[in-house]
Amino acid sequence: MSGHPPLVTIFGGSGFVGRYIARRMARAGWRVRVAVRRPNEAMHVLPYGEVGQIALLQANVRDTDSTRAAIKGADAVVNCVGILAENSRQKFNAVHIEAASRIARIAAEEGVGKLVHLSSLSADSEAESDYARSKAQGEADVLKHFPDAVILRPSVIFGPEDRFFNLFGTLSRYSPVLPIVGGDTRFQPVYVDDVAAATEAAILGEARGIYTLGGPDVETMRALMQRMLRVVHRERFIINIPFGIARINAFFIEIWHKLSLGMVPLVLTRDQVKQLKVDNVVPAGAPGLEALGVHPTSMDVVLDTYLYRFRPQGQYTELTDSAKNLRG
Repeated sequence: MSGHPPLVTIFGGSGFVGRYIARRMARAGWRVRVAVRRPNEAMHVLPYGEVGQIALLQANVRDTDSTRAAIKGADAVVNCVGILAENSRQKFNAVHIEAASRIARIAAEEGVGKLVHLSSLSADSEAESDYARSKAQGEADVLKHFPDAVILRPSVIFGPEDRFFNLFGTLSRYSPVLPIVGGDTRFQPVYVDDVAAATEAAILGEARGIYTLGGPDVETMRALMQRMLRVVHRERFIINIPFGIARINAFFIEIWHKLSLGMVPLVLTRDQVKQLKVDNVVPAGAPGLEALGVHPTSMDVVLDTYLYRFRPQGQYTELTDSAKNLRG
């Protein structure tokens, strides 16, 4: 290693999870190389470090040369690249298997000291879901090329930029009904900065192998929606859509998404319906956040800090309610 501070390359370092990892590694004194497809859309990560500490680099994980250029000279590599649903340009196999394998193989060839791969608690080679199977195959390929890699399997990740609570919070603004799928399916949501802290610990420590990441609370989908509604001070009727009907609805959503050239958002896919049939909780005895020295953060501590904007009067809702009580 040279006299410079160590260097970490983060693929997808400007995304939901990646930006928190970039900030933590910068605070730890590392140089951070954020490898993304469109650097001009990743400028928000630059203030996370000192001037020049964080660098943006154009890289496409489907291209060997740009992937190698992003990895060359790095002491550690983090792969945060993933998709929740397929579209015309992004497929599970290409992103979760081929790209993950490419990054691990090149990291090994370039002599990288640490590799952290973000997977999913859904990863299962026997799963019905294509997403879950692709995540499992990606893990296997990573460990084949880089046996000492650290695999992190988070449950549903929550935080200010999440696509989970924010999606339903938005829906609660406009609809008296909150439709859900898999109302009895259990989840163990994990705070995004806890995932980043686990990644930091994996890079700086002696960790290796697979870690399953979940927060302190295990709740059903219905209970999570009830929790969200309490935070946003709204009363909505929660309807649990049976899996069969949800699969039909998802089929038409996928069709409308394609016909509209992406204008209709892909809020639910048939593959996601398959995922929602399976509990998403940390297996008993599996090493997790605590094994990496991270204390799990409760949803109670965080949800208020970003879901307040979905309240009837936003950040002034509690003040307005107090004024009503005084008038009464």
